[in-house]
Amino acid sequence: MSGRNKDQDGSRDPRAGLALLWGEQGQPTRGPKPKLSPRRIAAAAAELADAEGLDAVSMSRVAGGFGVSAMALYRYVPGKTELVALMVESVLAEAPDLSGVPEGDWRAAVREWTRCCARVYADHPWLLGATAMRRQLMGPCQLSWLDAALAALEPTGLGAAHRHQVFLLLIGLVRNLAQQLGDQDEEGSEEWDRLSGELLARHADRFPALARAVAEGAFEPDGTDALAFGLDRILDGVEALMTGRE
Repeated sequence: MSGRNKDQDGSRDPRAGLALLWGEQGQPTRGPKPKLSPRRIAAAAAELADAEGLDAVSMSRVAGGFGVSAMALYRYVPGKTELVALMVESVLAEAPDLSGVPEGDWRAAVREWTRCCARVYADHPWLLGATAMRRQLMGPCQLSWLDAALAALEPTGLGAAHRHQVFLLLIGLVRNLAQQLGDQDEEGSEEWDRLSGELLARHADRFPALARAVAEGAFEPDGTDALAFGLDRILDGVEALMTGRE
């Protein structure tokens, strides 16, 4: 029997993973009724990641939660790559509801979409790492969020390419703030602030603009909602682009 780790097997056909995400995989016609399902497995893995982080998720850990062997899980999910893709689908299952936004109010629609997206990233910090890979497998739930963002931007009259660029700005803002939130360490930050402050004071002549900004409290908390601030700047830019096209 080979000692190859199936999770590290890059030779699998990506079409199989896509079929799994989209529910298009073939169903066995013989044998006992399956006790598990990809959806149940993904939900359990997402709960584990919520509690302990993405690195804690492995086929064996998830299998242990069901009281089965890791090999039994491979009957439903080919490996960890596909499992993580299913986990992403699990936490993005509820697309943002923009039905309460007045028709044509694109700013309100985009604002609501962005806040909904930020809440998902805040509730599931591991999502940042799980969606960081390029050319990742994407299922219908993940695409529904992209579809909702593009629909919210349609009243702007911008072309498809510009709408997509705005979407990238919005998701970039959300991900950047999620990264900052994940990196927060109050005790470590206080020590870093003290040391860097002392260092900058000794070399203020080399970094005059930075020294002035620090002296004016640029890095002190001021109660600003970072998401609202960044979002308003993006929306103002979109509006300026719309005005320039008229």
